[in-house]
Amino acid sequence: MSDQKKTHREVKKPQISARFLADYMAASETAKRTIVRNCKYQPIARVIQHDEAKAIISKFIWQEEGDTATLHAKAKTIKDRMADSVFDRDLFDHNADYITRFANVWPLINLPEAQYFFGGKGQHLTLNGVRVTTETHFRLRRITKTNKIKVGVGALRYQKGKALSPDVAEWQSAYLLGYLGRIGVEEGAAPEHKLCVTLDAYSGAVTVAPSDAVRRFQNMEAACASIAERWPAIEPPPKAVL
Repeated sequence: MSDQKKTHREVKKPQISARFLADYMAASETAKRTIVRNCKYQPIARVIQHDEAKAIISKFIWQEEGDTATLHAKAKTIKDRMADSVFDRDLFDHNADYITRFANVWPLINLPEAQYFFGGKGQHLTLNGVRVTTETHFRLRRITKTNKIKVGVGALRYQKGKALSPDVAEWQSAYLLGYLGRIGVEEGAAPEHKLCVTLDAYSGAVTVAPSDAVRRFQNMEAACASIAERWPAIEPPPKAVL
């Protein structure tokens, strides 16, 4: 057993991303167990990430470029890039497909009226013993007719060939509203439901924090308490080598 190649690494302390927490809240009990197990035991093998696509798309949004020709050109550049391995080829193709899909659905996307800014590096929250990591892809800000400052934050979601579940999107937007409440915002400003946005880059659907977002965030905190309690007893996947 000792000479077997390791397949997974164990995360000792409870940790989940905001994305997976939203998935968890909308999942069946069986799927919940799988999500948490995959957070605790992470594959060592390289996993396709969409970091380049998300950076390009988020910049397109906050710079308010509007012309999707630039997106198509960047997608083609990535697609035409020389790859040193099969993994790199898949990585480039997946990121190019992500950008192309977003560009194609951009005319359908109806984002809130606001000023858009660079998302910055997301902070993590600790909810009942669970470290929740957060990606923020753009920030939103508007001034009301009574000169009140309202702010929000946006997150991109994408799965090739599949639209994001509306329920998952609502959970993620509810988390974003609660997240802003916890990390704090600029002086004199307040987080606003309709400026906390989950944008599905596959379908173009825009989901703002629902009216029951505060209750949902409280439910997320309760779920994290349950995750933290179960964490030590979670078993690794079958045939996993740690």
